[in-house]
Amino acid sequence: MMFSQAQGLPVVTLGEADEIGVVKSLAIDAEAGLVTHARITGAKGRKETALAWSALHAFGPDAVLVRSDAAPDTATLAASTPHDALRARVLTEDGDERGTVKDIAFDPGTGRIEKIYTALGEIPGDRLLGLGDYALVVRSG
Repeated sequence: MMFSQAQGLPVVTLGEADEIGVVKSLAIDAEAGLVTHARITGAKGRKETALAWSALHAFGPDAVLVRSDAAPDTATLAASTPHDALRARVLTEDGDERGTVKDIAFDPGTGRIEKIYTALGEIPGDRLLGLGDYALVVRSG
């Protein structure tokens, strides 16, 4: 699945089928190469929250299902990186420009980052090193 496909997906509780919001973005742990949280824009006046990847039951092409007892992680929302990987500048660890992030492919079952699609080509997900307000950094190679 692609990050761009995840944005805007409804987030629905498994038991009650209540929509609790829509996916705004995905937070990643660059060092581990994993999606760690889904940042959710609340439905019906609810505030923006974050749901840990472990709270997600299924991440499908039409909706994200969460366990009914999954609690939003407001502490993580405040502490999590606000950096959006999409459209981020891409630099190698040697400082070479690699374009900008067009999209990111991830495994919807595990959250593992599989590929980073840039304006200058594809980069394997295992080369991801960091993400900050200036750039997404990858191993040279």
